[in-house]
Amino acid sequence: MDGSDRGGKRENGEASAVKPTLRTIAELTGLAVTTVSRALGGAPQIALETRQRVQQVAEEIGYLPDRAAQRLRTGRTNVITLVLDPHEEILGFSTSLIRGLTEALRDTPYHLVVTPHFANVPSIDPVRRIIRNRMADGVVFSRTEPFDERVKLLLEHDFPFVCHGRTELGTSHPYVDFDNFSFAYEATRRLIANGRKRLAIILPPRRFTFFQHIQYGFMTAVRESGVAFEVIDDVDLDSSAGAIRASVFARMALADPPDGYVCGGEVSALAVMAALSDRGLKPGADVGIVAKQTSGLFDLVRPQVDTIYEDITDAGLQMGRILLAALGGADTADLQILQSPKLNFIAVS
Repeated sequence: MDGSDRGGKRENGEASAVKPTLRTIAELTGLAVTTVSRALGGAPQIALETRQRVQQVAEEIGYLPDRAAQRLRTGRTNVITLVLDPHEEILGFSTSLIRGLTEALRDTPYHLVVTPHFANVPSIDPVRRIIRNRMADGVVFSRTEPFDERVKLLLEHDFPFVCHGRTELGTSHPYVDFDNFSFAYEATRRLIANGRKRLAIILPPRRFTFFQHIQYGFMTAVRESGVAFEVIDDVDLDSSAGAIRASVFARMALADPPDGYVCGGEVSALAVMAALSDRGLKPGADVGIVAKQTSGLFDLVRPQVDTIYEDITDAGLQMGRILLAALGGADTADLQILQSPKLNFIAVS
């Protein structure tokens, strides 16, 4: 029997009727079945060259692990689940986060599976289902609340996880978060430095932890300077772009309109700019804007406005690395990252 009859793919590219197994790979590589199994599992005790050779042969013959048998044998699924909460405010959030996570999981036995969380379903439901059915070895999720029920449940079950955002729970847990206090503080100070006298901000929904961080950063800066301010309260960052545009458009027709806006995302910034333009005002000149940037979109927006960059892809990469460390038993205290804002202010001519 030659190699083309051992399972997987024949030399002419047609699939063989025999499903390739670990023994098939062992025969082709001259290695023991146990060595092949450990190599495919990414065991660090196996030489990198051997792991790469085994992976290459597995790909060439179309080997796929039997996940059910693997789970029964090891108790692991080799699956990481990203519970995705779709929202419009952060452009490219999902794809950027997935890009970073998959990069972190590359060359590991883990596969990323996306579990959607729909707006009309309690956020704890998909996490509870994952734990109950042992659908994954680890969970990733975002948009945390101060006393997040998902975090409490996962901690109670000692289930590995990492979240995008912090909580106010007394128990330490893994997270990657963006320093939204510094974002709002620096954005507000930039507007003040540019001579703006009445500032406005659109905040996240109150239930999220980063609502407090952004609000505190904004309030700290305006109180230090003594400038007038207002918090727009009829819309938030989860409101539609149309609703935000209508709110700002109406406000600009009233007495003492703001001359500077802090926008916590690209969608809200575009909506504000549209409202100003529709009122005959030039964004960035007549009314100052500082926006949180998460994609390359604002590099192409004209007129240019000041932005502060949040790197979502890097957040996904760090979250993946943290979760792998948590699965390896690392101390939670070492599994917390706070990303710093990257200022992208326009040079004043």
